Amino acid sequence: MFNEAAGAERCVVEVCGALRDLPYRSRLIVVDDGSSDATGAILRRLAATEPRLRMVTHPANRGYGAALRTGVEAAKEKRFDYVLFMDSDLTNSPADIPRFVAAMEGGADVVKATRYSGGGGVSGVPFSRWIVSAVGNRIARALFGVPIHDCTNGFRAVKVSLLEQMALRERRFPVIMEELHWCRFLARTYAEVPVVLTARQADQRPTAFAYRPSVFWSYLKYPLLAFLRRRPAASA
Repeated sequence: MFNEAAGAERCVVEVCGALRDLPYRSRLIVVDDGSSDATGAILRRLAATEPRLRMVTHPANRGYGAALRTGVEAAKEKRFDYVLFMDSDLTNSPADIPRFVAAMEGGADVVKATRYSGGGGVSGVPFSRWIVSAVGNRIARALFGVPIHDCTNGFRAVKVSLLEQMALRERRFPVIMEELHWCRFLARTYAEVPVVLTARQADQRPTAFAYRPSVFWSYLKYPLLAFLRRRPAASA
């Protein structure tokens, strides 16, 4: 979370509600990535009464990629088998979490949400954004050579045993593609969960994602490297 005071409590309540219905040990790990609004105070209040919530704080904003790496480290400490990543704005529904768990029970190394197959879709998302994403994902799927229709979707689950082998460096959203580049060489089995992506609520902070040439390249370089069979570097 970064400056998500408007939706922080709703996110925690809905996700923890979904976790309570699961027959497995689970935890909601929220990384407060240097928020300057009331996000941190809200999370501390909720953590006092919600045993499934663990809050980890970055003193300063370090970016999406860094926040995900912090979350993975927290999951490793608790010896979880999987990390299920989802954005805190609830543009993906916690009601879909049990469907991810079903794929985990099948042993899939990587479970990805998909807007582009099996009945998945979008609601309230501008057509200009949808079409760029749809075309980009077709290209990425062809280059990566993995059975995933929605490569850029951040709603996904990955085995911790794979994540701990990845030397991820991206600070921002392209970490999703960097992660899939690693999966191309580490993962053996994949599964997809069709979902409907919705738009952020009007009272929430606007998305920080922007479509620029430099952004396109930051995403595209990873499927290109995979297509060229260039393995990711284990160290700088």
